[in-house]
Order: sequence, then C-alpha cells, then structure tokens
Amino acid sequence: MASGAPQKMARGTEGTQGFLDMLLRDFPAPLSLESPMPWKAPGTVLSQEEVEAELVELAMGFLGSRNAPPPLAASLAHTAVSQLLQMDLSEFRKLPRQEEEEEETSVTLLDAQGLARSFFNLLWEVASQWQKQVPPTARTLPRQWLVSIHAIRNTRRKMEDRHVALPAFNQLFGLSDPVDRAYFAVFDGHGGVDAARYAAVHVHANAARQPELPTDPEGALGEAFRLTDQMFLRKAKRERLQSGTTGVCALIAGTTLHVAWLGDSQVILVQQGQVVKLMEPHRPERQDEKARIEALGGFVSHMDCWRVNGTLAVSRAIGDVFQKPYVSGEADVASRELTGSEDYLLLACDGFFDFVPHQEVAGLVQSHLVRQQGSGLHVAEELVAEARERGSHDNITVMVVFLRDPRELLEGGVQGTGDSQADGRSCDLPSGLSEPQTEAPWRS
Repeated sequence: MASGAPQKMARGTEGTQGFLDMLLRDFPAPLSLESPMPWKAPGTVLSQEEVEAELVELAMGFLGSRNAPPPLAASLAHTAVSQLLQMDLSEFRKLPRQEEEEEETSVTLLDAQGLARSFFNLLWEVASQWQKQVPPTARTLPRQWLVSIHAIRNTRRKMEDRHVALPAFNQLFGLSDPVDRAYFAVFDGHGGVDAARYAAVHVHANAARQPELPTDPEGALGEAFRLTDQMFLRKAKRERLQSGTTGVCALIAGTTLHVAWLGDSQVILVQQGQVVKLMEPHRPERQDEKARIEALGGFVSHMDCWRVNGTLAVSRAIGDVFQKPYVSGEADVASRELTGSEDYLLLACDGFFDFVPHQEVAGLVQSHLVRQQGSGLHVAEELVAEARERGSHDNITVMVVFLRDPRELLEGGVQGTGDSQADGRSCDLPSGLSEPQTEAPWRS
C-alpha cells in the first residue's frame, strides 16, 4: 500500500469472514452508472501499461482504509485486476490530443474513471463469491511482520515523500512459488509529489512482472526502476510534469535480502546491535557520479551543496525529465543472505539520514525499546522526532522493519557503535503547498 495510514490488521479466518460480511453490508450491490464512486480515480487517463499497478493501488488503498487483513486485501486486488485485464478494454479507449499523437503514436490511453468504476464492480463480485468460501491463500501470511512507520511534512510546504509496505507481495501478484516475499520502500520526491507517488505505485508492480524475479531478484529490481523511470518520463511529457524522486526498496525473498536504490534515500541493516552498510547513496560529489555526468556533457557545481548542472542535489532519480541523462534512472542493487541474527532494517529519506548518522541509529532504537519494554510499534515516530530536534526541516519518513521480535533485542544489552562512517549533507529544491501527512505504526 503506497499511501494511507497503516493499521493493525485482523488475522485469520474470523477476521477475513467478518471483513467480507461488513464490506457487502456497506455495498450490497454493484455500482450503477449513477452511483457515487467509493474511491477517487487515478487521474483522467491511464496508459495501457499503467492499468494493473494503478488499479492494484486503488484497491489496496480502499481495502486498507477499511482495515482489511493484508493477505485478503492483496488476494482480492489481484483476482479482480486479473479479471479486468482479461476483458476487452477498447470501450475505455480515449483518443490522445493531437500533440500526444505526434509524440507517442504507440501509446493507448484509457479512461481512468470508467476503469475505476468497472474495477470496483469486479472487486465486489469477487468479494461476493469469497463470502461463501475464502481461498486458503487469502487467509494468512506465512510470516507475521512488525513494521513501524512514521512520516511528517515537517516545515516544508508540501509532503513529497511516499512509502510502501507490502508483506503480502506474493498474494498481490499471484506468485505461487514456495518463496515467501515482502517488499518495503521509501521514495523522496522533489519538485512535486507526482514522481514519488508514481514510483510508490509502479516499482514493485514492475518488479513482480519480471520473468527473472524468481531466479534473479537483483536484476528484476534494477529493471523495475528503469521501467518505472521510462514510464514516468512518458507521463511527464504527456502531462507536462517536472518532478523527480529518489528511492530505496528492500525485497526480502525467503532468506535473502535484496535492495535497490536511486539517489540519497537509504537503507541500513542492524545485526546484533551493529550497523551493516548495504549501499552508497548517489550524490553528485561522488567521483564516479561526477565523472559519469561530465562524460555526458553535464557539470557538477557547489551552490550551498553539490548539484547536477546547478540544480539537483542528487545524481540519480526517477523523473526529472529536463535533467536526463545527467540524472540517471539506473538503480544500483545489492543482496545479502540473512542468517536469523539480524535485528531490523531501517529505510529513510535524507531528511532523516542527514541529521542522524548511521552509527547512532542502533543506540536510539535500543533506548526506545528499553523505555517501551520491548515494544517497537512507535520506534519510527521517535526516530523522526530525533531528526527534527537535531534541525531537519525536510520531509522525514522512517520505516523500521523488524527481522526479530524486538523483545529479543533487549537481551543483548546496550547496542554497539556499528558503522562509524557519517553521512554528508544533501539538499532539495523548494516545494509547494500541501497538508502534512503522518503515518501510524503498522503490524500485519
């Protein structure tokens, strides 16, 4: 789910059946053409390649807001989307404007409002069928996850961060192999929220569609970032959008952790109180990034911080149509086997890491767990507050994915100092007006 406050979800058959009964009481019949929509359509038009991910996001946001159990929400969304994609969608086709035809003759645009209405009715039909008998895969997750998430606008005029937590990744995309998968991501937008929102909807969907996902998850994640960048650039040209976004994601597949990133959003792993460095953020002052940009004919200059062509403070991002190819859409990827001794992952934007160095994270988390007697539900909230108290004025998003029961972490005593490498500062361009967004801790 890319947006909306996470909730503590009901579990098991009783919660699943109760949710379906409640949903069908609130919506006793499919929508007519005159019925108000229970959700907001994703824009006015969708390209054919955007339909699956956008409707999945629509369903997950709607079902999540009604506290659907995660495996049920994911399975309902997948089944309804699969049925819609098997239909003839020509009735939803919209003719592009003349300038769009000239630029992209191969793009098929569809009416988002009509698709959203038809999709809800398919979702309703699946829920009606499952009220009699729920498929086993829609009832429980193989593993329960404890994830603490908190995000604030802070003093910025607009909230441009987005995040994703998908413990039911397999159910959402109908993956039936024996490898359990969960996906987590943070995206930090600049110049508007469009690119961050787009990445939060499409990166994981593009990864799931890659045939090599079971055999080469690293390659699938890298390709997912590349495809999402290409798709958003086409949308940006159609709709005259100029925003961009950094991003970092973690895909846990069985006992292997895979990470992919663009820009300066980061993920760290804490193992037995020690910080394990997983990645190097993409900043213009990195020698390899500077050399790549200059080889393309661009330049890196210092204007309160290092910037690409005097504008962006990151050297890789999704979007930023007017800074391509200097700002690359190619993600870096890495993998690591998990042994069971890992404590947690922490994913966050630069609004956090610019003010809380890696080596201080473990001690802050440990102190919180001591005060909360082993409860990790609100640890992200405290970490966000720490960054703000240290002077961060940026949007701040923090996600802590526990890999062990946080009560076990108290047995190890005081955390170690971990990685001693401090992070350099970066900065973003000013942003526009919006309301703050705050996310609650979430457990599936």
